[in-house]
Order: sequence, then structure tokens, then C-alpha cells
Amino acid sequence: MGQPLLHFPILEGHEVAVTEWGAGRSATVVLWHGLARSSADFRDLAEALAPHYRVLAADQIGRGLSQWAQDPANDYSFESYGRIAVALCDHFGIGQMRWVGTSMGGALGVRMAGGPLRDRITHLVINDIAPELPAPAVERILAYVGNPPVFDTMAELEGWLRKAYLPYGHSSEAQWRHMARTSFRRRDDGRITAHYDPKIVQQFTGHPRDYDQWEDYERIGARTLLLRGADSDLLLPDPAKRMTETGPRATLVTVPACGHAPALNVPDQIGRVRDFLAS
Repeated sequence: MGQPLLHFPILEGHEVAVTEWGAGRSATVVLWHGLARSSADFRDLAEALAPHYRVLAADQIGRGLSQWAQDPANDYSFESYGRIAVALCDHFGIGQMRWVGTSMGGALGVRMAGGPLRDRITHLVINDIAPELPAPAVERILAYVGNPPVFDTMAELEGWLRKAYLPYGHSSEAQWRHMARTSFRRRDDGRITAHYDPKIVQQFTGHPRDYDQWEDYERIGARTLLLRGADSDLLLPDPAKRMTETGPRATLVTVPACGHAPALNVPDQIGRVRDFLAS
């Protein structure tokens, strides 16, 4: 298998880092990560899909290798993220696609599959998020995302990541190291912090209804798979059940030994996603 390609297109006025696996294949899968994460989280899933699909995974603006927002109050919002997603599809010449989104990326997928990309998304995987968010879980996430800690060493950062992302479920030692290597940036003083703009949390204060998405969900025409971590505090059982009964009537799979959100990095989870996308 060839090495993935890294692109830096200008999308909606921002330089966006996009990693591509399986270049040249006709069918496309778009992967979109969670709130404070990056496309690097999808490495294992992307490598498993690449023999069959062209796989594209973007770092949302303010994360990973992508440019930070020029106007955080407006740019960190689903309105902005949606325009970037459409621009990405147009830039790479994507007609129809399959979409896999974890947490924030799943919510963006709901918005796109129920709106601007409704006629282009054929399969939608929503990883551990509902069209409504429980306040305690949001408060938990914002408590660490909005004020990322600073470290002297990579070992300290990795230790923090292992605690913060313990709900992701099992990760091997190599996978934890991969997360650490792709989750840091150095500040001007040389110390290490997380690889995102802390202002990304402004989405929740400036656009408080962004995650109220039942109307979008009910417009989705794509085949839909819903993954829920068995111990998730973000996707609760009642909204998950409702998602199987309305709109696209998602197929619900509960992933054991995970909270928010399953990391899609072990054979069982990868296999479920791969089989669904091929259906």
C-alpha cells in the first residue's frame, strides 16, 4: 500500500490539511473527526478502507495541520464547517460519497446529509453523537478542551491523553504513541500543548443551537449506521433509540467497553464500518 498523500487546498479562505489514501479509486469515503481531534485519529480505519475506496480526511480549521480561524466567533460554527465540507468535495471532484464522522464529525455529517450534501451522501456513519447533547457531557468536554494543559515533555502529554481519551476504549501502545505524536504543538516558549486552537469552544457560546439537529436528521435519505459506546455520556440511550425510529431509521450498534467515542481502531469496529459502507 502506498503512503497517504497530504494536501493543503485553500477552502473558503482557509488552508485545510487533507490526507488522502487510495488515490485514484472511484468510490470515495470522507472521514471527519471529533471536536478537539484531527484526521490522524482515522489512520487505522483509513488504511483498512484504502484498498477499496479513495479516502479523504480533513483536519477541521483550528485543528491539526489546518489553519486557525481568522474570525473565531463566526468561523468555528457548523455554517462555516459545512461550507468547507462542500468546498472540499468540489475541490477533489467528489460526486457521491460515504461519510464517517466521529462526535463533531458525525454531527456535521447529519447537517450535510440532511442539507447541502443530501443528494451526494449515500451512506452515513454517525459515531456516538445524537441530534441533541446532554448538558453535563458538554460541560465535561468544554472543561478540558477550552483550557488545554501545557507540558514540558511528550511523555507528560501522552499521559494526559491516555486519561482524557480513556473512554475511546482499547488502544495499543503503538496507537497511544501515534495519538501523542499527532496531538501536539510547541508554543513560543518551547513547551508542549494540544494541537488545536482553544477558541474552537466558541462554537458552543456563539452558536448554541448548532447541535440541535433533529430537523436535519429527519431529512436524511442516506443509509445510516449509528455507533454508540456502551458507557457514552454524550449519546444517551433514549436519543439513540429515537434515531432508529425517525428520519433514516439508523441501524444502532452498541460498542462494548467504550464511552465517548469508539476509536474505530480495532478489528471489530473497523469491520462493522467496512461492511456497512459496502452494503
